[in-house]
Amino acid sequence: MDQAHAEEILKKVIAIPTVNDNEKEVADYLASLFAPYEDQGVTIEELAYSPGRSNLIVTIGEGETTLGFSGHQDVVDPGDLADWDTDPFVPTIKEGRLIGRGASDMKSGLAAVVCTMLAMLEEKKVPGKIKLIATVGEESGEYGAAQVTDAGLADDLSALVIAEPTDGMRQICYTSKGVVDYHVTSKGIAAHSSRPHEGEDAIAHLLEFANEVQARLARLDKKDPVLGKLTSLITLIKGGEQINSVPSQAELSGNIRTIPGYTNQVIFDVIDGLIAELNAKPGYQLSVDYIYPEEPMPGDAHSPLVQLLQKVGLEIFGHTLTPVGGTGASDGSEFVRAKGDYPIVMVGPGSDSQHQPNEWVSLAAYHQAIAFYQQFANEFFGK
Repeated sequence: MDQAHAEEILKKVIAIPTVNDNEKEVADYLASLFAPYEDQGVTIEELAYSPGRSNLIVTIGEGETTLGFSGHQDVVDPGDLADWDTDPFVPTIKEGRLIGRGASDMKSGLAAVVCTMLAMLEEKKVPGKIKLIATVGEESGEYGAAQVTDAGLADDLSALVIAEPTDGMRQICYTSKGVVDYHVTSKGIAAHSSRPHEGEDAIAHLLEFANEVQARLARLDKKDPVLGKLTSLITLIKGGEQINSVPSQAELSGNIRTIPGYTNQVIFDVIDGLIAELNAKPGYQLSVDYIYPEEPMPGDAHSPLVQLLQKVGLEIFGHTLTPVGGTGASDGSEFVRAKGDYPIVMVGPGSDSQHQPNEWVSLAAYHQAIAFYQQFANEFFGK
């Protein structure tokens, strides 16, 4: 595949606005690129999440071993357009950089993987069975990856490379923290503040929960050598009706970043257990909801997959890719739930401009990424 065609594909996917929606248009476009090769055994499947939102799964090649590549199709909101030098959905090239929303996070990575697979098909040199998984909703909860995983479509993988930006492909993220976002509601009974014994103070009950949950979570004090400790924050809190009334309602939200030493179920047990204990007291009515919890992603910095990626990186880029851990969740936090026991890593093109105005990717880095993925796939299959 020539560079002009590769850049055209990247420009096209960036030009499609997918701000937490509309991924089907990207999926349809990418599917159309693979459709001419169905006579080579290519399979194309769109898994609808909701109207206008589709995951895309494309499989090329054959064999017992399956190499997975993945990327998400959604992007974050561009924010105040006055902060942009160009329209965020009109890809613009300036001084070797392609500027647009998603250029770094992560449509350049997704497009590079697509171009890698298309180049193999064009040359009729597919080294083995390769599966592309393009997901919806990563930026707002990884629910596309969750749907793909629940459907069993990631169970057959032998290894998975997610093309998230990793410091201009200078790093390999092989482990990351998980996330438990939770929301607790406390219901009380309103009364005049001069007669508080006639009511039930929802705020007081909620504060008791907040203090105790932080204390119990603090006891989970294992330290991961790369990711550090589990962290827990109360990030939102509100309640009451007016200053001279016993509050009849209150609510809080918390954010917990988990490590592989503590599965999310450990966290659920702590929170649910505390809620049950408090609700056993007279007048307490607490409930909890969890919002898109994500498992921590374990990994091994010295695994054969990481070592192979480092070898190829040195050959393509001339520098060693450093294994690192990540504090944020990704689609990998959902793919770890697949039935297959396989390594998952993140390595992709991009810059430190993700989620910012004038987001960009170096075109040279984009083309290098395509060469990197192609050589990696060939060596993965021993070609």
